Amino acid sequence: MLSQADRRELDDILKKYPDKRSAVLSALYIAQREKNYLTDDDIRDVAQALDMTVTEVHAIVGFYTLLRKEPTGKYLIQVCTDLPCALRGADDFYRRLCRRQGLPPEGGTTEDGLFTVEEVVCVAACDKAPVAQINLEYHEHLTDEKIDAIIAELREKSTEGVTAG
Repeated sequence: MLSQADRRELDDILKKYPDKRSAVLSALYIAQREKNYLTDDDIRDVAQALDMTVTEVHAIVGFYTLLRKEPTGKYLIQVCTDLPCALRGADDFYRRLCRRQGLPPEGGTTEDGLFTVEEVVCVAACDKAPVAQINLEYHEHLTDEKIDAIIAELREKSTEGVTAG
């Protein structure tokens, strides 16, 4: 459910749009931000806030791959493995990445819940494959070493400020 702070943020965003339904992606992002997925209550709250039906909001959630209906790692690593990218080694890169993260070949979420790795079709960067979108940031011309360094940096960033019990 949207917190009071989330509702205030959404109210500020709504001021930018003549038709508040246009803010649906921003509203869904706000609703998903804290736990990295959307519950039925979140979707209902967004629909109500934007004068949309729950079905309309569900359709949008189903269309966009960054909107999730099930628990997802803090960092969603989406590797494009469509044909042009596969021809540039993306399939093998993806499988090696899964193996190094202790995941089955079809991907999934790491044991610590930090990373979800999945294949996607087309992130519009075929000439830069292997390419991954991590949350909303693109990483191009990836090698095993590059992605491992990115993952190590994200893992370190996620533990900053956390002290041992």
